Amino acid sequence: MLDVERWAELRREHFVRGVPIKELVRRTGLSRNTVRAALRSSDPPVFRVPERPSKLDPFKDEIHRLLTDDPKLSGVRVREEIESLGFDGGKSIVDEYLREVRPMFVKLRTHQRTVYRPGEICQWDLWETSVPVPVGHGQLRRAWVVVCCLGYSRAGAGALIFKKEAPDVLWGMTRCVWSLGALPELMVWDREGCLHAGGGRPTDVYAAWCGQLPVGWLFCAPRDPQAKGAVERLQEYMETNFEPGRRFANHLDFQLQLDAWFEKANARTHKTLRERPIDRLRQEREVMRALPAREPDLDRRWVTRVAPDPHVRFDTNDYSLDPNLVGRRVEIRVSQREVIAVALDTGELAARHERVFAKNKTITALEHARTLRDRRGVEELVVEQRPLSVYDQLIA
Repeated sequence: MLDVERWAELRREHFVRGVPIKELVRRTGLSRNTVRAALRSSDPPVFRVPERPSKLDPFKDEIHRLLTDDPKLSGVRVREEIESLGFDGGKSIVDEYLREVRPMFVKLRTHQRTVYRPGEICQWDLWETSVPVPVGHGQLRRAWVVVCCLGYSRAGAGALIFKKEAPDVLWGMTRCVWSLGALPELMVWDREGCLHAGGGRPTDVYAAWCGQLPVGWLFCAPRDPQAKGAVERLQEYMETNFEPGRRFANHLDFQLQLDAWFEKANARTHKTLRERPIDRLRQEREVMRALPAREPDLDRRWVTRVAPDPHVRFDTNDYSLDPNLVGRRVEIRVSQREVIAVALDTGELAARHERVFAKNKTITALEHARTLRDRRGVEELVVEQRPLSVYDQLIA
């Protein structure tokens, strides 16, 4: 049988250079019929292996019956079932046939490409950093990034948090929305525990946040990451292009580098859109609603009485309070940046501290330490000095 190169050479010599068949026979040593057949055939020769019967042929009907009953039946179980009927073949032949025919019995999901209107939707997710983040005092802490992506422009933003509790996640969402500069219509999340109350309903704190802006909410069905594929792809891009090779001095430096990275990412040409997200974001902002005048209040608040040891504990850290307010009630307010205490009866400031994310620390304000020292009122002790003759009399 002629190979493709010899076939092509014969046709070139005859049709292009005009070499007659008799001369081709003489040059190549091929028979006249072989040369004529090559010249008549407009398709290249193909080597075909004759099909041989398979050991699996007598058992294919049984395999189809098993897959009809259970399309996800494993190859091991299929082989066990047909071995009892006389099959003596190997594992590979069964697995190869199952890969070919299983799609005929499994209802595969199809995906429709979705096109979003400007300002229609914003998708959200939580991404855990691959390594703990420095938080000062020589400590590292487990951290997450709240990530968002607008459906139309694919513009994204991110905010670093250290807890997956509602005030922290919602603070991250607020920071991202303010970075984008306008309000989308719908917030799409998977079933994040601090936001989802079950049955597609939001928790009270999440509903309150959405109502203050106001925006709508939607929770994806379980095990349906495709429903928020835009933010999933942005998160995957961030995992491979933001953290690798970077070093962070502390959590503030992490956020600064993250903001700078998103500015760069939003200015790149998007692979699918063939446009820059920042350019589409300008179009999107024209139809999105403006941000409210104030951000939603997400501070943690509680009331306590200033103890004789004037400190309040939050997240394993002790923050000092004004010792002059011992015994009085104060309201504690904790944000992502500050810890503030205010006296309930007079409204005077009891404490203002920068929030510390390291663990097991005592944070004391200088003025509080001075007040404690002044209130202590330590007086020097007067020790009586007796003459030695008194001791001589006691010994005698």
